[in-house]
Amino acid sequence: MPSKRHLIRSFIAAAAFAVAGAAAQAQVKWDLPAAYPATNFHTVNLTDFANDIDKATGGKLKITVHANASLFKAPEIKRAVQGGQAQIGEILLVNFQNEWPIFGADGMPFLADSYDEAMKLWRVQKPMLEKKLAEQGMMVLYAVPWPPQGIYSKKPLASAADLKGLKWRAYSPATSRIAELVGAQPVTVQAAEVSQAFATGVTESMMSSGSTGWDAKLHEHVKYWYDTQAWLPKNAVIVNKAAFDALDAPTKAAVMKAAADAEVRGLAASKKANTESLDKLKGGGMQILPPSPQLKADMKKVGDTMLKEWLDKAGADGKALIDAFNK
Repeated sequence: MPSKRHLIRSFIAAAAFAVAGAAAQAQVKWDLPAAYPATNFHTVNLTDFANDIDKATGGKLKITVHANASLFKAPEIKRAVQGGQAQIGEILLVNFQNEWPIFGADGMPFLADSYDEAMKLWRVQKPMLEKKLAEQGMMVLYAVPWPPQGIYSKKPLASAADLKGLKWRAYSPATSRIAELVGAQPVTVQAAEVSQAFATGVTESMMSSGSTGWDAKLHEHVKYWYDTQAWLPKNAVIVNKAAFDALDAPTKAAVMKAAADAEVRGLAASKKANTESLDKLKGGGMQILPPSPQLKADMKKVGDTMLKEWLDKAGADGKALIDAFNK
């Protein structure tokens, strides 16, 4: 007959096994597609976000980050999250301007041209995005701006006229429209293909951040970057509402806390990446230059035209956003 001690031990072992089994069953796994390299500051921030949630939930919610468009390409990520093929994902908001103009607000040249202005715009834009995404079965968790956008060019630029006929990398409706307005040839190239596009002559110029240029090692193919500080587009992390609603209350709270922390950390990382990436490009032989007064004036004119066009399309929503931003 087993001793009392043996029975207690067996009971404890069985209870521990049952708890472990329940924990294994309760573990939730999410996939997070991202469009940028694993070393990009946005992706590093996503990995930290996933790790924070893992720690805070004791491993109950595991998020796997799929970098460099390895799971879905940039334009496919929003639909994947909406349809539940991925529970959570990172999108570049301006990619979806054709669907709804407010997504493209932070891609308007010279509307918000500093980090403070970019975050002010986000405070105005966020409630509108929350409403729109809720209609589509999603939520927005946080957003982080890219560093200010400048112009990469294989040849020197004194004015916008020097862009005429150049093959221009376009990755959003706004960047395509800039090409049209300055007489360049827009070529659609995703972030993961930028290096190859410049190396093979598919593209000769683009507007992008120092961070993207360093990711793509553009100093090997491009001589000039003009610091126009045109806009600071944002990446936003969105989540499928049904997947979020299926979490228990403590796990939901852990996700929201990690998201708030990621937004603060991401902003600091963007500022750091801006300085560091431009220093690295310069070290690699690229000339980092201020735009000439003429180039600046020409690009400002492009921005004014695009804002007017955007407001015409965005209607009452757009007017409300710009009025609130200008307050």
